[in-house]
Amino acid sequence: MKKIILVSFVLSTIMACTNQNPLLTEQNTPYGVPAFDKVKIEHYMPAFEKAIAENKAEIEAIVNNPEAPTFANTIEALDRSGELLDKVVGVFFNVLEADGNDEMNKIAEEVTPLLSELSDGIILNDALFQRVKAVYEQRETLGLNDEQMRLLTETFKSFANNGANLPEEKKARLKEINQELGLLSLLFGSNVVAETNAYQLFITDEAELKGLPESAKAAAKEEAVAAGRPDAWLFTPKRTSFTPVLQYCENRDLRKELLMAYTTRGNHDNENDNKDIIVRTMQLRVEKAQLFGYTNPADYILADCMAKDAKTVDAFLESVWEPSLKAAKREAAELQKLLSEDLPGEKLQPWDWWFYTEKLREAKYDLNEEELKPYFELNNVRNGAFQLAHELFGINFEKLEGMPVYNPEVEVFKVTYADGSLVGILYTDYFPRAGKRPGAWMNNICNQYVDANGVDHRPVIINVGNFNKPTQGNPSLLSMDDVETLFHEFGHALHGLLSKATYKSLAGTNTPRDFVELPSQFMENYCYHPQIMKTYAFHYQTGEVMPDELIEKINRASTFNEGFVMTELLSASILDMDYHKMTTTDAFDVNAFEEASMKNMQMIPEIITRYRSTFYNHIFTTGYAAGYYSYTWSAVLDADAFAAFVETGDILNPEVAKRYLHLLEQGGTRDAQELYLEFRGKPADPKHLLEKKGF
Repeated sequence: MKKIILVSFVLSTIMACTNQNPLLTEQNTPYGVPAFDKVKIEHYMPAFEKAIAENKAEIEAIVNNPEAPTFANTIEALDRSGELLDKVVGVFFNVLEADGNDEMNKIAEEVTPLLSELSDGIILNDALFQRVKAVYEQRETLGLNDEQMRLLTETFKSFANNGANLPEEKKARLKEINQELGLLSLLFGSNVVAETNAYQLFITDEAELKGLPESAKAAAKEEAVAAGRPDAWLFTPKRTSFTPVLQYCENRDLRKELLMAYTTRGNHDNENDNKDIIVRTMQLRVEKAQLFGYTNPADYILADCMAKDAKTVDAFLESVWEPSLKAAKREAAELQKLLSEDLPGEKLQPWDWWFYTEKLREAKYDLNEEELKPYFELNNVRNGAFQLAHELFGINFEKLEGMPVYNPEVEVFKVTYADGSLVGILYTDYFPRAGKRPGAWMNNICNQYVDANGVDHRPVIINVGNFNKPTQGNPSLLSMDDVETLFHEFGHALHGLLSKATYKSLAGTNTPRDFVELPSQFMENYCYHPQIMKTYAFHYQTGEVMPDELIEKINRASTFNEGFVMTELLSASILDMDYHKMTTTDAFDVNAFEEASMKNMQMIPEIITRYRSTFYNHIFTTGYAAGYYSYTWSAVLDADAFAAFVETGDILNPEVAKRYLHLLEQGGTRDAQELYLEFRGKPADPKHLLEKKGF
């Protein structure tokens, strides 16, 4: 009797917890956004467990449907399954990346194998695949529209490309590989965050900071005060902290110290070292590719991209690498002359590049980036991006107060069409914190899709960055690179917000990896155009718009240092491809592998590749494996797309904007190449990128 009472008590407690869990119950929130303010650590695992169980039940219902397989009862039903899980994943992993902690990391380690098991349980379910296959084989007789045909084709390919056709023993091994890869990815990312947070350099003698702008010193002083050292200035491997030092500080040793702290993260033979993780990751990726009959991971991954295979990517990278490297060598020679004037007999080093670049920029163009920052106040720049979207696409942005957020620094905006109908909700989270991973990104919190009742669920999108925090008396002032980053990530946000797909798996940014960067990089073309700068480049103290002569200086210098920018970017792309062209599962030395890659591409020693292996989150955690080339591939598209406007004499040409808006709205509902040809009327011409870069 006591046992029965105890069991009843436990069950009632579980039910009570479930009923009170904001991730599992309908919350009365504006626009249906997640109740971030009510979600607590203890809510996540029960929510995951229930959502996973519910998704499994949905799949079983599809598999056990006694009716013959149809598009509606199999393909549509599959796409519409997992709604609760999407909600839980959308909240948890966004918060984990932007505001995580040790407790959330532990939950991630616990839940990742469960999610991998669920995914494999769906994709490797033979009975489910047979239903998908049966519908696919009838596709020409079903009278499907273009989007339905795309969903059917992509669903079948997803099953086939992820193991549905493998024999049972290989399926079992694939499940093991996927689970281990998921955990390795989590561990890699958390190690990078831990390494970034672990390093602190306190400077107590202000003389060591000679040349550093007062704004950068003020930020470093506030960091030190927050760390309990009001007697010092604190510097870390976060870009907002060390970049001003590289640009302006005359202390060469300090520049070296901070650059090395940044570029050696995850490479210190300690508990946060990522070298063994990289080796194991690549062993598993090679094994996985070979399970599918591919020689290397690159060919396996690229089969579903625009490029199709490693050979095509290699040829593309080689075509842009040569002019980029030549330009970088010319730039290095100019910088060496400046260095030699200061330090006769010394050779230019990576920690000298940014410092002497600023000197050269000022000498050549009379342009000092510190002179520009007062005109790049964060809110004004964001408003400029909003205004640009309004001019191009007729949409409006309204800041919402009192919205549920996971951190007080997060802001929320309602996005509407001209008629007042909802486009979506945009969250922005721009400042660094201990629990946030480095970099900038866009993510879906809630997907856009049309449900079975014809209701269009509008998306909830987030833009995340690591820009300068406001200091006492000064707002957040952005660098030129920060401005480009804000416009870039906002371009991704627009791709997600403007989606008009029926099916969630085809909505928004669900496109090939080498197409998804087009909408983001396209927006960068506008940020320093004089016409657009007039809408946001206001001095934060006086309110005056940036003078024409300063805008002219920026545009005259638009191709300055592009050899460095492209060489840094492309070297990381080539390193990525070198990893993913591996054909052996033998162990290897990560540092030696990277060194050999740099030597083979003839990388100049004055430049360090944008991402060293041990903190290369793009290819070891965030889905850009064998895909970092896509930034340059898409750059050809974005330069050509912008040229479509320029050729009309109006960078906001409404007819061209209407065609481009249609491209954004389509998401992944159409073939990427077909979509671009429809917009442009012809293939992208690489000459526009080369002209843009000054090559």
